[in-house]
Amino acid sequence: MKLEGRLARLCGYGMTAAADAHLFQPTCEDDFRALLRLARLTSRKVLLRGAGRSYGDAAILPEAIAVGLERLNRVLSWDPTTGLLVAEAGVTIGDLWRYTLQDGWWPPVVSGTMFPTLGGAIAMNIHGKNAFRAGTIGEHLEWLDVMDSSGAVHRLTPDSAAFRAVVGGAGLTGIIVRAALRMKRVPSGDLRVYAQAVDSWDQQFEVFERFAGDADYLVSWVDCFARGKSAGRGLIHAAWYAEGSPATLRAEHQDLPDTILGLVPKSVVWRVLKLLNRRAAMRLLNATKYRLGTVIGNGKTEHQSLVAFSFLLDYVPNWRWAYLPGGFIQYQSFVPKETARWVFENQIALQQERRLESFLGVLKRHRPDPFLISHGVDGFSLALDFKVTPSNRERLWELAHEMNELVLEAGGRFYLAKDSTLRPEDLRRWLGPNLEEWRGWRRRFDPDGLLVSSLGLRTGLIEP
Repeated sequence: MKLEGRLARLCGYGMTAAADAHLFQPTCEDDFRALLRLARLTSRKVLLRGAGRSYGDAAILPEAIAVGLERLNRVLSWDPTTGLLVAEAGVTIGDLWRYTLQDGWWPPVVSGTMFPTLGGAIAMNIHGKNAFRAGTIGEHLEWLDVMDSSGAVHRLTPDSAAFRAVVGGAGLTGIIVRAALRMKRVPSGDLRVYAQAVDSWDQQFEVFERFAGDADYLVSWVDCFARGKSAGRGLIHAAWYAEGSPATLRAEHQDLPDTILGLVPKSVVWRVLKLLNRRAAMRLLNATKYRLGTVIGNGKTEHQSLVAFSFLLDYVPNWRWAYLPGGFIQYQSFVPKETARWVFENQIALQQERRLESFLGVLKRHRPDPFLISHGVDGFSLALDFKVTPSNRERLWELAHEMNELVLEAGGRFYLAKDSTLRPEDLRRWLGPNLEEWRGWRRRFDPDGLLVSSLGLRTGLIEP
């Protein structure tokens, strides 16, 4: 079959950056080689897009040959006795759990949505609510096959130095073609989820440390509008794998409902959210969420399916449209445990001072990892969602740069899958000597500099 492309307007998941590109969807290795030849013939760059789920500009580039992975989506082998799965790069996280859960296995690390591709997840080295225990997805790979810009395929294993550059390399150190992933054995398709309201930053970190020793998952919502003694208040959820019936492993037990209370179609909920998606309403909603959390379910444990707990971003279809027309950015910083409270407290104080509060804050615990471009720290991350408008865009980027300074002073890190605002000087301070080592591997896998993204150019990850 002839490989055909089309001119398409591509945007980041946050809808703040967009570009026209020539979109292709290869189905085999030879299609990748054909696209590399086409890039040379037409003097264009190649953009590895995955499913386009990165929030900022990692999956866009003007006039590029953009490569979507959606059709390279076969599971090549699955061993339910060992949990080793081999799949092409376009298999999604949702495809993974649907393929293996009935055998009692779950992906070892998942993001907040099930729609990223395996190749994209590896390129960004995703983490989940179990990051403090399981680390990043790259730590669960047996091997991966990577095509360099000449079309040759290399099998990389965790003991090879190149592996540390490709995992987390943002799709700029070769084309991930397929990978072998070690899945996680689970006793059922359910979790025991414990909820606790916390009234301050002190209590946030105290409860996190209490549960980090034995919980399988740990995450907290933070009210970014709260001030004074209430600053840092929120709702923590700790979860453990639950024993249960084999029926909980079936897809029908996991599938998210299409309606709320069996009445309201979820497909229209984003329209309601859009009406509320303004500063005054979000202040009230955050306060209401906290107060309800102190009385409903507080201190109690309930069973929840793995899908419902893991993929909250998929619960309301097209929720991001509530941020139109300007879109949103997600700012996520990762800070060592010794300085995390100071950084996050000051980040939120800056937001409040600028009247640019994040409408949603999420706190997670992490651990270090061995990759060259790494967000992993022995500490915490705070993810912040900001609505972008024509009147606040410039001020919002200035705020992000001020928050970057706090993070870098504290020895913190960033996450390219979420980034929209990093500058070259921020990147250099974050990565230090790892940047030059990573660039060396990029030159070996792509000596002609064919693999490019807007993120790579903006941040200076790609040399001028």
